[in-house]
Amino acid sequence: MTSGFVPPPYPYERLDELRAAAAALPGGAVDCSIGTPCDPPPPQAVAALAGSGTERGYPASIGSPAFRQAASAWTQRRFNVGLDPDSHVAACIGTKEFVASLPGYLRLRQPERDTVLYPAVSYPSYAMGATLAGCRPVPVAVDRHFRVDLSAIDPRDAARALCLWVNTPGNPAGALDDLGAAAAWGLHNGVLVASDECYAEFTWNGPPRTILEHGTEGVLAVHSLSKRSNMAGVRAGFYAGDAELVHYLRECRKHAGCMVPGPVQAAAVAAWSDQAHVDQQRARYRDRLERLASIIELADRLGRFGDARSTVDDACRLPELPAGGFYLWPRVPGGDAWACADALARSCGLIVSPGEFYCEQPCASGAVDAGEHVRIAAVQPDERLELVERRLAAIARDEGRG
Repeated sequence: MTSGFVPPPYPYERLDELRAAAAALPGGAVDCSIGTPCDPPPPQAVAALAGSGTERGYPASIGSPAFRQAASAWTQRRFNVGLDPDSHVAACIGTKEFVASLPGYLRLRQPERDTVLYPAVSYPSYAMGATLAGCRPVPVAVDRHFRVDLSAIDPRDAARALCLWVNTPGNPAGALDDLGAAAAWGLHNGVLVASDECYAEFTWNGPPRTILEHGTEGVLAVHSLSKRSNMAGVRAGFYAGDAELVHYLRECRKHAGCMVPGPVQAAAVAAWSDQAHVDQQRARYRDRLERLASIIELADRLGRFGDARSTVDDACRLPELPAGGFYLWPRVPGGDAWACADALARSCGLIVSPGEFYCEQPCASGAVDAGEHVRIAAVQPDERLELVERRLAAIARDEGRG
């Protein structure tokens, strides 16, 4: 048999050994490696999921009129952006499948182009979507604040590009890109700018933002209920923007059978229509980010975060909170993220993700090195974070540092 594409290991499965070590501690592992919500979804969405009466028929691939209207109304309320639900908006099965499948549809539309541009430090699915479509994944350098550096894009890559992905607030570092500049770059270069905005509700520095504030021509925004409404398990999202492109994708996706289940669409209408549960979730994530920052500071003082031989100037102190999103992204003193992840798992049961998951080797991009960081998701309830605190306090007492 001839050799072909061999899928790489899924990044988070590489943590299984550390999860097993942490699970052996009394009380088990406290897994902050993946951004899986732990809090309840809005009850009205759960009720709609159970009582929509839409189970028998095939759902509309583009989303029901009610789904598209709810998404458009939410965009108007949150961003003051008016969208026509009949031409600018369509449903997707969560947004990860959309991220991974978009390059394939774009390649069919423009076969003379073969390149997907994406931030060099970012969610792995941007690059994998390009690979699965047989395209060139080309990382774009980020600055020292982990914002995409548009000036670093080679004009030869721009000429071959199907799209440029941006992500604001960004995963993993929580950076806020200049979406207006990205939209302008795309129009100037004739390249679609696809903006992943699934963390928009958790923007800490200023109001939530969308690339659609700068017009719909040549752009797509992608939104999800996974993070906003703690509904990752139901897989509901939408894409919106350039009317011609939305129409093209709608037609392609109909043929592919991309359909958000009818009960899920009903639940999504209820979730998009309510803001109170999101405001409560924002408060939870902010509190947890601050608590996790204190946990990491204590772990560092106890030599369980980074190289204990690091200089005082290199020490981790209180990690900086992100500009958006619900991840901490501290640099590891000494730079060995895997050693840090191992030490945290074995000492206090905390599972974190090494930075190399979010940057293809080599990890250096512009002024930063993602491989020297870890990502810590604020997705564990208070009682689990308290368990980590108790374990670290016990270490401090045993070592006479309490």
